[in-house]
Amino acid sequence: MQGKRVLKCDDLVNLYGSIDELNSYLGLVVSMTSIVEMRDFLEEIQKDLLTVGSYIAGAKVDFTRITRRIKELEARIDSMEKDLSPIHRFILPGGVKLAAYIHVARSIARRVERKAVFVWNMGSYKDTGKDNQRDTIIPYLNRLSDFLFVLARFINKQEHAVETIWEASGEKKTVPTE
Repeated sequence: MQGKRVLKCDDLVNLYGSIDELNSYLGLVVSMTSIVEMRDFLEEIQKDLLTVGSYIAGAKVDFTRITRRIKELEARIDSMEKDLSPIHRFILPGGVKLAAYIHVARSIARRVERKAVFVWNMGSYKDTGKDNQRDTIIPYLNRLSDFLFVLARFINKQEHAVETIWEASGEKKTVPTE
């Protein structure tokens, strides 16, 4: 936006405000973990989100790190999934407290992704011609939400929590994460 005055309800303001919300929630997750490697990686994601939000707000930023992070997110997903049993049905978000918070961050990330898709296809960015990072931001947000889903499951497994399978019948069914 680069100094251009816009309403608080502008699509772009809504998008980078939602990115800030996700970033803040990840800060809560970071504050709850004692696992240094996880905390450090989540702080890198927080920096990524500031880069993305700054770009959407009009700043000129380098996306090299964001492009690399997509591949890193995918590698981390693959690594964690090796230790998880496959799921073929929906699970209820929850488990231990940290995993439940990660599930909330994941759902916020999904909302941010939907808003970004809207902004690029229907909203404020559609007519600006400034979409050269669309093909980086949308996949990044998608991989981030996938990563958070797998991370929540991984944390639950580490803590020996059970996952509750959603049954359309309303019947409760749990399975161990191991």
